Amino acid sequence: MSSRDPRGSRSARCPNCGKRRLVPVDDITSEIEGYTFVEQGLRCAACGEEFIPEEESQRMIRVARRLGIWGEPLKLRRKLSRSGRGTVLRIPTDIERSLHLHGDEQVLVSKAGKKIIIELGP
Repeated sequence: MSSRDPRGSRSARCPNCGKRRLVPVDDITSEIEGYTFVEQGLRCAACGEEFIPEEESQRMIRVARRLGIWGEPLKLRRKLSRSGRGTVLRIPTDIERSLHLHGDEQVLVSKAGKKIIIELGP
């Protein structure tokens, strides 16, 4: 086991601070879409950095998929259209149903590079 791989024994070196103080823990928490997951892994006693092994991460992903909060990336081709002085994007019915949209919701629209991000508002 190399000193860069924190998944092994206590003698593994922390990639964050470089000290050999990784201890096994079973209280690492991750949050996805409002759900909290508790996982096992290693925590550096010196700096507090946490490391979750691949198999533990995959277990969390399987549970999240069963709950319907970790889907496969969805990419649908849609054509934009004009309406008055604006551009319109139609939301597909299956997405509308799964998000329980009624057509009168407030949304937050932002731009990240060449991506348009639409979030349901408060």
